[in-house]
Amino acid sequence: MTAPVLQMRSITKTFPGVTALSGVDLTVRAGEVHAVCGENGAGKSTLMKVLSGVHPHGSYSGEILFGGEPAAFRDIRASEQQGIVIIHQELALIPQLSLAENIFLGNENARRGIIGWSTTLRRAAALLRRVGVPDKPQTRIADVGVGKQQLVEIAKALSKEVRLLILDEPTAALNDEDSDKLLDLILELRDQGIACILISHKLNEIRKVADRVTILRDGRTIETLTVREAPGDPADVSEDRIIRGMVGRDLDHRFPERSRYEGEDAGRTALSVSGWTVRHPVDPQRRVVDGVSLEVRRGEIVGVAGLMGAGRTELAMSVFGRSYGQYERGTLHIDGREVRARTVPEAVAHGLAYVTEDRKTYGLNLIDTINRNISLASLPKLTRRGVVDEHQERRVAEGYRDSMNIKAPTVFEQVQRLSGGNQQKVVLSKWIHADPEVLILDEPTRGIDVSAKYEIYTVIDQLAARGKAVLFISSELPELLGMCDRIYTMAAGRLTGEVPRAEATQEVLMRRMTQDDDS
Repeated sequence: MTAPVLQMRSITKTFPGVTALSGVDLTVRAGEVHAVCGENGAGKSTLMKVLSGVHPHGSYSGEILFGGEPAAFRDIRASEQQGIVIIHQELALIPQLSLAENIFLGNENARRGIIGWSTTLRRAAALLRRVGVPDKPQTRIADVGVGKQQLVEIAKALSKEVRLLILDEPTAALNDEDSDKLLDLILELRDQGIACILISHKLNEIRKVADRVTILRDGRTIETLTVREAPGDPADVSEDRIIRGMVGRDLDHRFPERSRYEGEDAGRTALSVSGWTVRHPVDPQRRVVDGVSLEVRRGEIVGVAGLMGAGRTELAMSVFGRSYGQYERGTLHIDGREVRARTVPEAVAHGLAYVTEDRKTYGLNLIDTINRNISLASLPKLTRRGVVDEHQERRVAEGYRDSMNIKAPTVFEQVQRLSGGNQQKVVLSKWIHADPEVLILDEPTRGIDVSAKYEIYTVIDQLAARGKAVLFISSELPELLGMCDRIYTMAAGRLTGEVPRAEATQEVLMRRMTQDDDS
């Protein structure tokens, strides 16, 4: 058996009023991919911050051995000097700098304060080849896709002679093709003797690449399972077995049973988009949404599927108050009445809501509290003579904290302190309180564990059962198949098909997502 490169023993970390980790144990062997699983708030990120020095030695109890030697990292630079590198879900790259500059940022090839550019470019080119990025080192980060950016982060880690690579949700923002490339690279690094810790909510990926998986729940180690005995072995641990460890029970169904809306206006078209065309905000010669027409009926959940760059988010944002791109033409009808939603306030006034795929940038005010975030989209409901009724605001927020199962000690907790799943529940609460007629949900479960996903699926189903119209955008085809009544497919800014639930399969959707035009 391969000797352990990392041993974390009885790690306990507390914050004021909260025990984030309680006696956690984790052992990672040299040259293995070790997955760490758990619900949002289980302690995964806190454990990695302890390991990488973000939470310095002395701020926690327990013992860390790295390479058989005691480790007492005072900051992240100290852990990197020992060969531990963490790649966060939010990439730490500067868009205006080149690939080479990003790879060696903070670790420059310099003598006497002067950067050696020939050495930098030569080493960067070799690292880019190693991770499978064909672009030149001088290419700006802003000019490559998210998939390549993730690979650049790994090249950056390799430049630091990494011994243990920690990847936090590395495929959360990637399409299937880019995800497969990244997972293949992880396996290559394993074969080169580099140990990897993989934090992911995508259980199929864990079964594909992990050798073992440690499950955390409520800040404690539940168990460590062997996924395969040796590279190339089939995965013996099922997704259901991992889920049972994560949530403490079986999830008999990944999706709630679809409820039906029985109102008098059931089946009436709530949202109709016709000929919607939008040009790129910087390059007006390029159409990012081209002649899209679709409709969503009351009580219906309608999916939108497409590969990265297909135009799904651009469509959603431009419909929601023309908040993306340069509007060219198209009409928007709500409940049969044409509306002109030229700004976000106009869109909200007409009964539209948009749950963005990027909750931290566009969906939430991270430094403000839960109650303030929930009230943001519907302040007129909570004001008297222009002044917010803070008692009513608190009561509303507490109601949603209970009904949405938002895990927080009080509604005065800062949103940035919440897990991703609980942050998403706050975003949904904000828009539900606004009482829209049409909800556009853009990747509503990205980066969220299976238990929190089920809770959010249930909320979405309940909204449809109340007669709301839901447009559901997702990169996860099983999610669309499990939740939607119909699914539109997009490619290169155009609709390429409409598939009813009874005929929808992953193969059918993928075939239409790769078409050039409607057929």
